[in-house]
Amino acid sequence: GGTSCDVLFYFAGLGCGTLAVLEQNEAGIVMLRSFDWNDGLFDVTWSENNEHVLITSSGDGSLQIWDTAKTKGPLQVYKEHTQEAYSVDWSQTRGEQLVVSGSWDQTAKLWDPAVGKSLCTFKGHEGVIYSTIWSPHIPGCFASASGDQTLRVWDVKAPGVKLVIPAHQAEILSCDWCKYDENLLVTGAVDCSLKGWDLRNIRQPVFILLGHTYAIRRVKFSPFHATLLASCSYDFTVRFWDFSKPNPLLETVEHHTEFTCGLDLSLHNHGQV
Repeated sequence: GGTSCDVLFYFAGLGCGTLAVLEQNEAGIVMLRSFDWNDGLFDVTWSENNEHVLITSSGDGSLQIWDTAKTKGPLQVYKEHTQEAYSVDWSQTRGEQLVVSGSWDQTAKLWDPAVGKSLCTFKGHEGVIYSTIWSPHIPGCFASASGDQTLRVWDVKAPGVKLVIPAHQAEILSCDWCKYDENLLVTGAVDCSLKGWDLRNIRQPVFILLGHTYAIRRVKFSPFHATLLASCSYDFTVRFWDFSKPNPLLETVEHHTEFTCGLDLSLHNHGQV
């Protein structure tokens, strides 16, 4: 996405990816288990019903299910996407075990990990899909962000797209749902901006956050604060924001010396990213 397409293709072209499962203990961060795949791995999601299971998505268009309790893997491989599978997410609402993947083939696919093939394919995006994220509130609802400059909201129980938001005049690389407001989403794009969207009124963004100097690769809402979020970018920085404040940029962290491609906020440790 954005400036780094060549770099991503180069790494994917090397023909190998590694899933590293790490553990934090008294000794620091240690490797618990590592698994190799024969193509670059772009995203990973933990199972919501089994602490040992995770799913990765890769440059060959496939999804892999891994079990950290086993030394070899994967348990299962789903090969349906025809281009890079760039995004994968496990639903977090109780009562359903569903996985959504997004691909550069411009489709999103719905999976039940207990079933060997996809349940449904979602078409409508006119560019590559960079991000597919489940709503933490509404069962069967997910959002997707795309190179076609739109944010889209889907309902797995209904065919076709539920909502199309022309969110940026640039490729959108990331999106996330607010954990405290079921109608609020944030997008991060190649135009270096973060924008908040209220699904009940999509004519104007609720907020615009400026400060990054290159494309924003990932954005996440805080699990603990309704108005707090974190973003990372090809400008090597991680930034923390509170969109309710007159000066929303809380902090800029410049620890990385290369593109910062991903981040997440701990559900257990209040201050850990």
